[in-house]
Amino acid sequence: MKLKIAHLYVALAALTFGCKPDIKEDITATSGTANFSQYVAVGNSLTAGYADGALYKQGQSYAYPNILAQQFALVGGGPFKIPYMVDDNGIGVQNNQPVTKRILGPVTDCKGVTSLGPVFAGIPNLANLAPIPGPFNNMGVPGAKSFHLLTPLFGRPLTQGGNPFYYRMASNPGVSTVVGDVVAQNPTFVSIWIGNNDVLGYASTGGEEGGDSITSVTAYTQYLYAIVNTVTAGGAKGVIANITDVTSIPYFRTVPYNGLVLTSQAQVDALNAGYAPLGIKFNLGQNPFIISDKNAPGGLRQIKSDELILLTIPQDSIKCKGLGSQIPIPGKYVLDQTEIANIKTATAGYNQAIVTVAQQKDLAFADMASLMSSLSTGITFDGLTFTTTFVTGGAFSLDGIHLTPQGNAIVANGFIDAINHKYSSTLPQVNVASYPGIVFP
Repeated sequence: MKLKIAHLYVALAALTFGCKPDIKEDITATSGTANFSQYVAVGNSLTAGYADGALYKQGQSYAYPNILAQQFALVGGGPFKIPYMVDDNGIGVQNNQPVTKRILGPVTDCKGVTSLGPVFAGIPNLANLAPIPGPFNNMGVPGAKSFHLLTPLFGRPLTQGGNPFYYRMASNPGVSTVVGDVVAQNPTFVSIWIGNNDVLGYASTGGEEGGDSITSVTAYTQYLYAIVNTVTAGGAKGVIANITDVTSIPYFRTVPYNGLVLTSQAQVDALNAGYAPLGIKFNLGQNPFIISDKNAPGGLRQIKSDELILLTIPQDSIKCKGLGSQIPIPGKYVLDQTEIANIKTATAGYNQAIVTVAQQKDLAFADMASLMSSLSTGITFDGLTFTTTFVTGGAFSLDGIHLTPQGNAIVANGFIDAINHKYSSTLPQVNVASYPGIVFP
């Protein structure tokens, strides 16, 4: 299992909000036709509360299922047990090595310029991965794809190819399954949000051959039906969310395609001379980066305006070693037109399957794809405007993939809308502004 960590140093100057969450109490809360007494959440890292490149205690407390559980408690919802990590540095995985969450701190680049950027919070404490007794109402597992929820192999130790986040909370590691652990709790209500990793693994490795692959729509549909049928077999009602377009998140939208800035005519002339045989030209100012492409003449070309560069690209190599100009950017840091089309096609197929399942199983449907796509142009909640801008946009954490507490509050409100619509309940939404954003030093 690989969990990608965003790694980009940027100059920042902004404010953040950080007060205790509260709820909107201007309506009388009722449960409608739903029974929230035993709520269990099913999903991946977004459900678990993973943020800033790691799973950590405070992030888990602000996960959208916990926010939902607090609202369900107003109408008879029961306790919501979370598999908390032991500390607030938490643990994630980068290059198959344990790391802590990221925080904002001073970073000095290869040119000696110091600015604010994401840095590790400390040394990872492996006690965070030690098994703990359940059962747990939040069954979100970082790194989980759809089929992972159905296989006992997912609960093996990391050394045996399993997932350390499920291993630590599995009822019987290597034998139990995520959906089995959900069913064992006899849920009366479930939330299901699974499938992002079925395309994100491919996207976050640049769609490279030999890397992670996209789960086929046919296979995903089969897994989805198996998950939903199993967790609702006891009569549980619930809500299911569709998949967001992963190519719209900061991880893929922060580094501009034309980020090669040439400030002298000497630079322009040298590059033009070197690339003349390929017909590639450069100008003063912004230019498209040079990327690897085995199908292009010479095995390289300029990136197109609708192609994407990953947040993990080494910034110092761009600034000081000619990456993207003298040296083509490797494919693992780029999504080309074909790869983006593959992602969008799969996502559309998954979402059609989710809508069909919601209709057939009579579940509430939360359109997270539409909600989160609104961030591209900016959406306002409780006086705050949120966008997909890395760090300062407010919705996404320092890994460029997962949500801040405020982002989780937005998602929770989306779920609440869907639940109220389907079950005639009157659950109050939460005040997004009352949840913390990214903390600046």
